[in-house]
Amino acid sequence: MRERVVLPRCFDLRQTLDCGQAFRWRELSHEEDACMWEGAAFGRALKLRQTKDSILLFCSEEEFEAVWRGYFDLDADYEEKRRRLSAISPILAEASSYAPGIRILRQDSWEALCSFLISQNNNIPRIKGIIERFCQAFGSPIPGSSFFSFPTPEALASRCLEDLAPLRAGFRAKYLLDAAKKVAGGEISLEEISRESAGFGRIELQKILGVGPKVAECTLLYGYHKTDCFPMDVWMKRAMAILLPDYSAEDCGEDAGLAQQYLFHYSRMHPELFQACSEAG
Repeated sequence: MRERVVLPRCFDLRQTLDCGQAFRWRELSHEEDACMWEGAAFGRALKLRQTKDSILLFCSEEEFEAVWRGYFDLDADYEEKRRRLSAISPILAEASSYAPGIRILRQDSWEALCSFLISQNNNIPRIKGIIERFCQAFGSPIPGSSFFSFPTPEALASRCLEDLAPLRAGFRAKYLLDAAKKVAGGEISLEEISRESAGFGRIELQKILGVGPKVAECTLLYGYHKTDCFPMDVWMKRAMAILLPDYSAEDCGEDAGLAQQYLFHYSRMHPELFQACSEAG
């Protein structure tokens, strides 16, 4: 069964699924006017095909309504979000034009936490490989697909570092175990973080070994859809200093996380800005 979704003007599969906010999606084919992707979330697997007119989600209408409409944030007006951000600064207006199809996914909070623990000092292909092995080792097969469900905290909490060795996650393995034990044991409540402000979440998440400000911010943005969060690393600090020196993340308001994605993509497309800055320094 399939559900046809009229393409929102601000939704591009590659820009959304390959921008570093989720790691369980892969492109199956790419043509001039079409592409095919597959991935998994919330224990379900999905194939999608995008053309210039629409996106086809290969799933039942029931599954679309229960899982994918929310996951892809399809009820949000991203054109309006772009207008609000563009009014803040001409640079934000220009940056949003380079990746207008990015949407902030509504991911599972536990999966987002683990994914960004794994992402530290890592590259996207390796992150995807570790997560795939993680799911195969401790998750369950998703019927009708080659994917496995994302392991629960309880499935991981009783394990030891030796059990995680096949993941080849390096120093990150102990972070995953600590997160699982604290969540499964009730020391960290993912549900409470969802109910409370981003400030509360930042404090709670950093009680987990390996969670610093950036991992906490990514988890809150991508796993809790707290869109006022603005993940900041060395690259983004440089981008802000060069592109928006008189602004802070707070100036972007409730769509700060989307602004971060626009600026990050724009910066990747304009490395000469950073080269000029380095030479001037």
